Amino acid sequence: MGIELTLLSRSYCHLCHDMEVALQPLLKEFCAQVSVVDVDADPVLEAKYDELVPVLLHGETELCHYFLDEPKTREYLAGIR
Repeated sequence: MGIELTLLSRSYCHLCHDMEVALQPLLKEFCAQVSVVDVDADPVLEAKYDELVPVLLHGETELCHYFLDEPKTREYLAGIR
C-alpha cells in the first residue's frame, strides 16, 4: 500500500488549491495519494487547524501548512518509504 497523506483544505482557499497542485509531482515520485478534507466540515478539525489551512498531514504528523515545504516533505517521504 502506498503512502496516504491528508490535505486539510477549504473550497474557497487559493493557498489550498496551490498546495494541492504543488504536491502532485511528489505524489507521483513517492507513489503517494492525498485525501483532500474540507476542514470546515468537521468542527474538531476546524477548531484545531482553522487559521493554518492548508495543512498537509501524514497520519497525525503535520508536514507543513500555508505552503508546501517541498524539501521537508520530500525528506519525510523518503524516510518512510
